[in-house]
Amino acid sequence: MAIKKYKPTSPGMRFRTGFAFEEITAEEPLKSLATGIHKSGGRNNYGRITLRHRGGGHKRRFRLIDFKRDNVDVPGKVVSVEYDPNRGARLALVNFADGDKRYILHPIGLNVGDTIVSGDKVDIRPGNCLPLKNIPLGTMVHNVEMKIGKGGQMIRAAGTYGQVMAKEKGYAQIKLPSGEVRMVLDRCRATVGQLGNPDHEKISLGKAGRKRHLGLRPKVRGVAMNPVDHPHGGGEGKTSGGRNPVTPWGVPTKGYKTRKGKKASDKLIVKRRK
Repeated sequence: MAIKKYKPTSPGMRFRTGFAFEEITAEEPLKSLATGIHKSGGRNNYGRITLRHRGGGHKRRFRLIDFKRDNVDVPGKVVSVEYDPNRGARLALVNFADGDKRYILHPIGLNVGDTIVSGDKVDIRPGNCLPLKNIPLGTMVHNVEMKIGKGGQMIRAAGTYGQVMAKEKGYAQIKLPSGEVRMVLDRCRATVGQLGNPDHEKISLGKAGRKRHLGLRPKVRGVAMNPVDHPHGGGEGKTSGGRNPVTPWGVPTKGYKTRKGKKASDKLIVKRRK
């Protein structure tokens, strides 16, 4: 996928890069698979901000995506590749033989007119979905289930892929994009191939306004605040904080572990990412 540069007609355009959108074949989403989206502004169900620096941004419609791939042994034809404002990956609109229409995450190598299918014994081709026990070792996969029938939860970001490393005692070992190796039940489903739009992380926004279009608000440094607002605030002249880095609420940061207890799934981690 090509990245285009702009003429430096203004300071904001000088370092800005964007996508050429060469693979996109449809302008508007399918109306029956697009719905409104509620913006939280980083607030929880009590109305309190639990995630700062969120709010505003361009209005979006949410695309309903088939992460479960539960239409077994029904072939589908890819009719378009579309942009999704809610994620880095592209979407493929698939018309299935039974008349159903669904969006799936678009992998590299899946083109308009190709046929995909989900089942227990299908070809190892990009876009096809099958249980991990039937996928050969070394195969690149994405949209991997963690619980049987729940739908893909891992490896869904643009350009990412996992690799089937081993199979033993009813489990498959998957190497995740982070480098972590995790065991997953071999009856869980995964989709073959690497997700498209691998250049997503190479984009330079170029100006602060483009960050605001994404719904991300400014982040102010603690040392630039007053003592009443942040532990790093205050001081005569420019100071660097005067203490180890902390959050606005005094909790140590930069390397401080905040994970409480152990999760039940920790035993499934064969090799940690660090």
